[in-house]
Amino acid sequence: MAFQSEGLVIVEGAGYIWTMQNLMDIEREAMKLPEGDRASLASRLLNSLPAVLFDDDDGVAEALRRDAEMDQDTGAAITLDELRGAVAL
Repeated sequence: MAFQSEGLVIVEGAGYIWTMQNLMDIEREAMKLPEGDRASLASRLLNSLPAVLFDDDDGVAEALRRDAEMDQDTGAAITLDELRGAVAL
């Protein structure tokens, strides 16, 4: 939930109330970290989110199905050159 008060945008969530200034301060400080530390922080933040909220077109389910199929029958795979040749026809 977000609302504005005295020129600041207030964001509530997970039991915290942050002003946009606080979020900007956090981002500014994070950007001062070495690249490896920023990558680690980004990974931890992303891992704190749900993996998939929803999949309207079942694309993820189809990709997982095809991956499992390839694991079961590696002979069904084609090379990139074979794919390009088939698409070029």
